[in-house]
Amino acid sequence: MKQRSFSSLAVLAPLALTAAALACSSAPPPPTQSSATAATGGAAAAAQGPGAAAEKPPTAEEAHGFTIRVNDDLKKLWTASARAAWVNKTYITDDTTALSAAAEEANMEYLGGAITGATRFDGLTLPEPVARQLKLIKLSSTLPAPADPKKRAELAQIAVSMEADYGKGKYCPSRLGGKCQNLDELSNIMGKSRKYDELLEAWTGWHSIAPPIRERYSRYVELGNEGARSIGFSDMGALWRSGYDMTPEAFEADTERLWNQVKPLYDELHCLVRSKLRKVYGKDKIGDKAPIPAHLLGNMWAQDWSNLYDLVTPYPKEASIDVTKALEGKKVDAIEMVKMGERFFTSLGLDPLPKTFWERSLFVRPRDREVVCHASAWDVTYGGDIRIKMCIEPKEEDFITIHHELGHNYYYVYYHTLPVLFQAGANDGFHEGIGDTVALSVTPGYLKTIGLLKDAPENPKAETNFLMKQALSKIAFLPFGKLIDQWRWDVFAGKTPPAKYNEAWWNLRQKYQGVASPVPRSEKDFDPGAKFHVPGGTPYTRYFLAHIYQFQFHRALCKAAGHTGPLHTCSIYGNKAAGDKLKAMLAMGASKPWPEAMKAISGETQGDASAILEYFEPLRKFIREESKGETCGW
Repeated sequence: MKQRSFSSLAVLAPLALTAAALACSSAPPPPTQSSATAATGGAAAAAQGPGAAAEKPPTAEEAHGFTIRVNDDLKKLWTASARAAWVNKTYITDDTTALSAAAEEANMEYLGGAITGATRFDGLTLPEPVARQLKLIKLSSTLPAPADPKKRAELAQIAVSMEADYGKGKYCPSRLGGKCQNLDELSNIMGKSRKYDELLEAWTGWHSIAPPIRERYSRYVELGNEGARSIGFSDMGALWRSGYDMTPEAFEADTERLWNQVKPLYDELHCLVRSKLRKVYGKDKIGDKAPIPAHLLGNMWAQDWSNLYDLVTPYPKEASIDVTKALEGKKVDAIEMVKMGERFFTSLGLDPLPKTFWERSLFVRPRDREVVCHASAWDVTYGGDIRIKMCIEPKEEDFITIHHELGHNYYYVYYHTLPVLFQAGANDGFHEGIGDTVALSVTPGYLKTIGLLKDAPENPKAETNFLMKQALSKIAFLPFGKLIDQWRWDVFAGKTPPAKYNEAWWNLRQKYQGVASPVPRSEKDFDPGAKFHVPGGTPYTRYFLAHIYQFQFHRALCKAAGHTGPLHTCSIYGNKAAGDKLKAMLAMGASKPWPEAMKAISGETQGDASAILEYFEPLRKFIREESKGETCGW
């Protein structure tokens, strides 16, 4: 996840902000006059002037000067906010939470003035870079603040406190004599246990941390919508959907188009996995044509089914690839895992990570304090102070996540000389997709090349096993990646009132994922709040897009590398031609509409799921054969 100096409040809307995936930062309280009040005066007043200037018709020269000042101001504000957020997420206390909230409040106040100032230049014919920066200013916060200072302060406090409470969340069952279990420990149970009741307790235990967030979330929606309306959007969802170089309506339709491309593949995987789980847990727990209980899929949110691999391995007698076992066997620690990831990028001709990355990142969970362990990548200064925040364990999931987070870091590295407003992905799906694109090259052959595996079997059965493991991660995620924001868009628009938060959540889980709650739920629960990105305020459609884009990017880079075999066998490791193509796209940041960045790397100008279908076609043949006689659907 990319979090940059993205506190989950103040960054470039669907373009640059976001939270833990994108991850975050923190610092002392924002400088009094220079941050909030002066910032607003510096932006809005810089455009409109004390009075006389507002009476004069705006000029292109003024617009250019305005964007320069806003870029300078935002770099200072967002750096202060990022430092505050970093400290808060890596050392959660009441004080660091208050400092982070103060920095977020300053961001909100400034952006309100800057957005007002930017509207003065509406209708002018301007050079493309200036016009684009003015547009990005208007989209520059995923959480726009109300004009009322008291409401703005309240919103900042709510947003920071929800994320902090999530980070501190623990389940403390009485049977453990006061010992509490954090998300890492509960997730390990979800991933390893095959005991129905043990899984159920871990699932309900973690979801019990969310109800206290519910009331604040409702107020967060109310205040955020008020801020969105004050800058010309009907609600926060419309604002979020406006960051994709198309209308909100066109974007929503486009995500549905992409989902319909991949839905048949997901449905086939769901059918096979359900049949395998039924053999383990029985027909009384999983019916013939029924949704799968959410706690049985190996992941707290049923968004990644990789931990079920041993139950669904196509060819169990074929030698398996166990990266976790290899990491443990070689005693590879957290730092070395990150260095392995770095070596992939440098093999493509990209620069080594700076010394400060190794000095300032958080690699393991500290024993002496509370932290938000959700993995994230940062550029704290918008000038190359890159870091990751992650509680790394020697397991395959974390090894892949490291490649993902470093993808964000290298994006930061190659665009950090651009104006701050352009320091973002071409759209937010690009930022999430880059690291995952690289991770697609973590093939069995690559793992053998770097010495992590002694042998990487290469035959049709071994490849089908490999593709199944990939599908349990990549394909299983797709509907979850889409539905989180679908839920929030409906909440923001008022289609889902607070009295139906949980009902609407589970309706979407069943509609898109074919997953159901394992126990009855009510509106006393707040199950969306048990997923980081909801209390963290991070837009989520970016991850759905990234899961589509990464295969487009991968296919294009493999072509540049001269690969001629099946797409799933390609690794661009060590290929400078692919690296040059990647660097060219990274360096564009958000300076051009995303279709231009897509064209630069792939030659295409829209999202297209044909690459993901091509990648998994050999597996689909196996699944269809294996599922004969099953009643698919739910």
